[in-house]
Amino acid sequence: MIEFHPLSRSGVAPYVQLIQQVRGALRLGLLEEGDQLPTVKEVSIALAINPNTVLKAYRELEYEGVVAGRQGVGTFITKPASEESVAVHQELGQDLLAWVQKARAAGLDTDSIEDIFRRVIGPRILEEQGV
Repeated sequence: MIEFHPLSRSGVAPYVQLIQQVRGALRLGLLEEGDQLPTVKEVSIALAINPNTVLKAYRELEYEGVVAGRQGVGTFITKPASEESVAVHQELGQDLLAWVQKARAAGLDTDSIEDIFRRVIGPRILEEQGV
């Protein structure tokens, strides 16, 4: 089961962060078809956010066809990422891990690594993150 981690300083609305985290977990193969998301109550208590915020995220995911709610049972993944997508993400994740290890070995700290990443990824991601 996914565990959500909101970034209060990101400038991104909490419901959007929940959506992004579900999509990301799908792309990485951490969530598969049939997996259950935490209940609205569980998420709202764990993150200290309004249940309506969680509902909004789940409804958006349902609208996209990613999840389906089952009355009295929960919310379940209905649209898994393709196997090719998961494989590509895993391979690139390993490449990125190797790069980060190389950067650490060269003496770069986390802030320096993040600066390089932000410069490479481009201004769009900076705008989305409110940086």
